Amino acid sequence: MPIIKPISDLRNKSNQISELANNSNEPIFITKNGEGDLVVMSMSHYSKLQLKIDLLSKLSAAQNQKAEGDKGRTLKQVMTDIRNSINAKR
Repeated sequence: MPIIKPISDLRNKSNQISELANNSNEPIFITKNGEGDLVVMSMSHYSKLQLKIDLLSKLSAAQNQKAEGDKGRTLKQVMTDIRNSINAKR
């Protein structure tokens, strides 16, 4: 169930809004004059959201490459690259 608060709560109860955002790990929808105006969320929730967006973007790019005929790499090639990367960091 979405969390909806009036903009006056953001001004008058900012500490409670902050606690709610951090404890629920969900966005809080802020209304102004009964209409949606802002979304407030914790930094951790925002970071997770950004990671999901980045992952979905990469998956979409990979699907487009495959659709355009890119054959990609074999498992053996991928494993070799991973091993080389690990060994280079040592």
